[in-house]
Amino acid sequence: MAPTLAEGDRLLVSYAAAPAAGDVVLARFADGTVAVKRAVEERTARGGVPAWWLLSDNPDEGVDSRHRGPVPNESVLGVVRLRLWPSPRRM
Repeated sequence: MAPTLAEGDRLLVSYAAAPAAGDVVLARFADGTVAVKRAVEERTARGGVPAWWLLSDNPDEGVDSRHRGPVPNESVLGVVRLRLWPSPRRM
């Protein structure tokens, strides 16, 4: 599957929104990496903490929950609401 986003895309993120299955979200992995992934389903992380299973739209590239496990709800920072194309820039 081709990636939904490309490097340099500008995103409008709602930090107050609760994610739902199928949403593209901004999340922080346990090592501090911030990434944009698709929320697939709610799960439970270690210790019984509510979490999300996050996957890449392009599974051949990138790291996601298949590699790092479920991401706790508190580490899902926001829901991507809109992709804005890169603004015009001078060359």
